[in-house]
Amino acid sequence: MSELAHPQPVTGATRAYHLEHEPHPENGTALGFWLYLMSDCLIFAALFATYGVLGRSYAGGPGGAELFDLKLVAINTAFLLLSSITFGFAMLQKQQGKKGGTLAWLAVTGLFGLAFLGLELYEFHHLISVGATPQSSAAMSAFFTLVGTHGLHVTFGCIWLVVLMIQIAQHGLTRANKRRLMCLSMFWHFLDVVWIGVFTFVYLMGVL
Repeated sequence: MSELAHPQPVTGATRAYHLEHEPHPENGTALGFWLYLMSDCLIFAALFATYGVLGRSYAGGPGGAELFDLKLVAINTAFLLLSSITFGFAMLQKQQGKKGGTLAWLAVTGLFGLAFLGLELYEFHHLISVGATPQSSAAMSAFFTLVGTHGLHVTFGCIWLVVLMIQIAQHGLTRANKRRLMCLSMFWHFLDVVWIGVFTFVYLMGVL
C-alpha cells in the first residue's frame, strides 16, 4: 500500500485509489520500440536473403541493366535522405520547444516522403508496362516484394506523421507527443538505412 496515495472520496460503496508514481518505466517505450525495429530487421534480412538467391533469375527476360533507371532511383534516394535531414531539423525544433517549427519541418519531411512514394509507384508502373511483373520471373517477384515492403513502411510512416502532426497541433509538445515523435524518428531513420541497402544491393549491383 506504500505506493498508493490517499484514497479519493467518492460517492457509493467503492473507493478510488491513484498511484503516486507512474508504474510505466521512463524508457519503456523506447526499449519496446527498439525491440520492434529489431524484428523489422529480421523481416528485411529475410527479404534481402531471398533477393540474393533469386535476384539473377530473370527467366530469359531483361535483367536489371535493362530495367532499372539509376537516375530515377538516385533522385528517389535523394528524396528519402533529405527527408531524414528535415526530420532531424524537426527534432531540433522539438528540443527547443518550438511547436510551429516542429510542425513545419515535419510537413517538409512528409512532402519528401510522398515524393519518394510517387516516384516508386511510377517505377512500378513502368516495370509492369514493359512486362516485368511479379509473375514474370523469380527475380522480379523478389524485387517487388522487397521494394514494395519498404514502400509500405514509408506509407505507414507518412500516415503516422500526419496523425502525429494533428496531435501536436491540438495538444502541443506534451511529454507523450515528444515520446511519439522520438519513436517515429527512429522508425524514419531506420527506413533510410534499409533503403541504402536496397539501393546498393538491388539497383547498383543489379546493373553490373
